[in-house]
Amino acid sequence: MKQASRPREESTEVSDALKTCLPSFGGVAIFSAIVNVLALTGSLYMLQVYDRVLSSRSVATLVGLSLICLAAYVLSGALDTIRAKMLARIGARFDEILARRIFDLVAQMPLKGAKSSESMQPIRDLDQIRNFLSGMGPTALFDMPFMPIFFLGCFIIHPWLGLFSVIGGVVIVLLTLYTDKKSRDPMYELTKSGAERHTLAETSRRNAEAVRALGMIGFLGDRYDEVHTRHVIDGLRLSESSSVMSAFAKIFRMVLQSGILGLGALLVIEGQMSGGSMIAASIMMSRALAPIEIAVANWKGFIGARQSYHRLQRILSLIPAQGKRLPLPAPVASLLVDDIYVAAPGSNQPIVQAAAFELKAGQGLGLIGPSASGKSSLARALVGVWPTLRGEVRVDSAALDQWEPDSLGRHVGYLPQDVELFDGTVAENISRFQPDAKPESIIDAAKKAGAHELILNLPDGYDTHIGEGGASLSGGQRQRVALARALYGDPFLVVLDEPNASLDGAGDEALNQAILSVRQRGGVIVIITHRPAALGNVDLVAIMEEGRVKAVGPRDEVLQAVMKRNNAQQAPARPQGAPQGASLREVG
Repeated sequence: MKQASRPREESTEVSDALKTCLPSFGGVAIFSAIVNVLALTGSLYMLQVYDRVLSSRSVATLVGLSLICLAAYVLSGALDTIRAKMLARIGARFDEILARRIFDLVAQMPLKGAKSSESMQPIRDLDQIRNFLSGMGPTALFDMPFMPIFFLGCFIIHPWLGLFSVIGGVVIVLLTLYTDKKSRDPMYELTKSGAERHTLAETSRRNAEAVRALGMIGFLGDRYDEVHTRHVIDGLRLSESSSVMSAFAKIFRMVLQSGILGLGALLVIEGQMSGGSMIAASIMMSRALAPIEIAVANWKGFIGARQSYHRLQRILSLIPAQGKRLPLPAPVASLLVDDIYVAAPGSNQPIVQAAAFELKAGQGLGLIGPSASGKSSLARALVGVWPTLRGEVRVDSAALDQWEPDSLGRHVGYLPQDVELFDGTVAENISRFQPDAKPESIIDAAKKAGAHELILNLPDGYDTHIGEGGASLSGGQRQRVALARALYGDPFLVVLDEPNASLDGAGDEALNQAILSVRQRGGVIVIITHRPAALGNVDLVAIMEEGRVKAVGPRDEVLQAVMKRNNAQQAPARPQGAPQGASLREVG
């Protein structure tokens, strides 16, 4: 019995990326300190003007103080501009550190059972954090430690003014914390419904032809309206939870500003301080509360960034980065399927059960069976797309998880049942977008797939841009190009899932030649098909039924056995208890 697994620790990759930016944050902190010291300029200037210039009526003193004040303001503005640029570069640096890891995460999440709306969320989360780091929000965090300086200045001018400022600051902080509590859940729901809306719109866009031809626009439109309405309602909830508090904080801030002037005027009337001190105290309190106001104004971004931070930490812990593995030699000998059980990502219910067979170099296996018997699931396990629940797939005695994914991919050719091509040229798609692909290797793969002449007849030949998903190609052309991609680089293991579904007679002949070429050069090929024409150049056939490999053997023997079972099933008087078997029509 397996021991209960310990809860997975939260990943530290996001926090480590932030720590990498700490030296830059240190520079921002230094600039913030200077900017906040220079922020005392206005208070000191007003204090000197009211208490010294007006009483002495000295124009020279006024001009001198004004020039000093102007220089301080210019320096403060310059440093503030540099600080903003530093924060923008910190955001860019943070993005640079995690961008590739996030792409790998997005590419793997569908293989782990994630929904479409969840798969793209890490990219949005990274953008959210980067935008927050590059905005005005962090400046409030760097300015807050200097708030006590301004409160202390108010206390120095008069204790009552200091106490008034501190009480006002505490009230605004409490309002901010309350706003955070009220906004947390609505912000989460807004992000979730926004992702669902984006996924539905993107799916409808990618399947525009089917949506139009099948009359689904109205139905999907109704579904979109439902999701969009929920998103708008979530936005209203968030707005309602924060707008009231924001308005109250703004009004309270104005009350404080006027209140400190009123209190100061009272103290001036009583002779406890000068008029200049009253104005200086008002400016100091305003500066002391400025970081809180900036924080409130950017609170929505802060909440979003914080939620994105925790989401990324959690998702990155679920799909940890794979460490470097020792490069293995190119496989040349065998493919071993050792009693494997395979389930769909995110499920523990096996689709394939106890599948076992071995193929030596130069052998080809035709996998046949009725629909939903587990053939495509087995194909995904053979190329490492789906992990096994039990058992192992080994190439030259090495389990698939012992290989670097990209290193293994160079020795694997895979043609899925649903062909997907990428926006780019035909040559780029065949070469798997390798930047150093040799033209002769691309052409060789196309010739082996019987696609060379077809490609030359395209407007720009191999340099033809095919659009997203190969939109400018027909179904048969897409399948031939995808077959060439599977054969590119002469991979040792080639797995083709229904490769002739969109092929004509010439395409079937090209496919058979491709199968033969893989075997002749010492590769291993597995082909899943319902059409007997694709089995002409394989030497082995396996039958799958209900997720199990029922039989594996030489092609002619297995097909003859299938024929006999089919005839026995169709006999008028089949004895009771005779095996049902799969019909030839079902298994090809």
